[in-house]
Amino acid sequence: MKKLIETFKNIFRIEELRKRIVYTILLLIVYRLGCFVVVPGIDPTQLANLEAQTSEGLLGLLNMFSGGAFGNASIFALGVMPYISASIVIQLLGMMIPYFQKLQREGESGRRKMNQLTRYLTIVILALQGPAYLTNLHAQLPESAFLIKGFSFNLFATIVLIGGTMFIMWLGERITDRGLGNGISLIIMVGIIARLPYALAAEVGTRLSQTTGSILMLIVELILLFFVFVATIALVQGVRKIPVQYAKRIIGNKQYGGVRQYIPLKINAAGVMPIIFAQALMLFPLIFASFDATRGLAATLGDYTGFWYNFIFGLLVVAFTYFYTAVTVNPTMMAEDMKKNGGFIPGVKPGKKTAEYLDSIMSRITLPGSIFLALVAIMPAFAMKLGINNQFAQFYGGTSLLILVGVVLDTLQQIESYLLMRHYDGLMKTGRLKGRSGM
Repeated sequence: MKKLIETFKNIFRIEELRKRIVYTILLLIVYRLGCFVVVPGIDPTQLANLEAQTSEGLLGLLNMFSGGAFGNASIFALGVMPYISASIVIQLLGMMIPYFQKLQREGESGRRKMNQLTRYLTIVILALQGPAYLTNLHAQLPESAFLIKGFSFNLFATIVLIGGTMFIMWLGERITDRGLGNGISLIIMVGIIARLPYALAAEVGTRLSQTTGSILMLIVELILLFFVFVATIALVQGVRKIPVQYAKRIIGNKQYGGVRQYIPLKINAAGVMPIIFAQALMLFPLIFASFDATRGLAATLGDYTGFWYNFIFGLLVVAFTYFYTAVTVNPTMMAEDMKKNGGFIPGVKPGKKTAEYLDSIMSRITLPGSIFLALVAIMPAFAMKLGINNQFAQFYGGTSLLILVGVVLDTLQQIESYLLMRHYDGLMKTGRLKGRSGM
């Protein structure tokens, strides 16, 4: 406890770190307050049906990501998932279309252009999702709940919803630039944490209302949740080290031979991004739920506990794990760096052969990592089948738990970096804190 108190004191002794923490907290408070601002023209006292609809299923998951804004008919109801969907499309285009590949090679200027294109595509997706969300509102709420009638309300409300998501994106960018951690990731995490007390209260109420085995079952559930949490941390931090024998190593004027070093290759180099991307695509069919021709398909893919939803979701997680690993890990560059520094892998020729060897190793260790990530992603469906409350089951793995663990580790890693740069002790007694790949 004394060590923890001293660490907090050290954090607030660093002026830059203190300002970044305060700035981040203030912007997150602004976001949370906006989640309770109802779209103008809707009576907030008549939202009971909408809140009941978003308490479970795929809409409940979307409500969790938006921090309850979806069920509150808030100006932030669409959240940041349209932005993530747009990011997926732009990154996929970067692997297939020469123009986007050229932008990726242009460095900072290319990145700014791609970010601008992502924003434009986000607006297009919002223009589709906004009317679909309003159609659902008209189906769930009585006509008296709408203070403004007809086409004028739909047009006005769509513009408000688009503006709300764009404002959230602006908040995320400000947090990333001037705050602490990744802004968009923190916003999603805060929304998930905001729903945890409601989910826990619902599960406790469910168990206490039963006549037998209620307390014991609740204890078992909490113990199981702890082990899932530990396994998720291991998945996010998991590293496989490949030994590399250096022919020689020069430090100052001294020469050392035969020094054994390691190349750290993560078993899950993509972090939580594959599961976020896959989840964003699985929410996409909700757009077509309001059309008669596609309503059946949307209902099938929208069944959160159904076989096809979880099967497709798992396949997408595996595919995106390989895709994002290919984007973030470059074996050719690693091989070139090793060659420049005089390093080599025993039995493997430097250069192209080393790059091929590293690529084959990365592919092999990515497979079990992607499968484990997919199992964690669909674990909430199994929890629901075992009788756990739908809201509380979302925290038994799945997107919510992975985002929580990944974002918290990333943010703590950044704090630790500030502490170590100022020659303070880190957050851990032994070793360095390891995060995941950032958004």
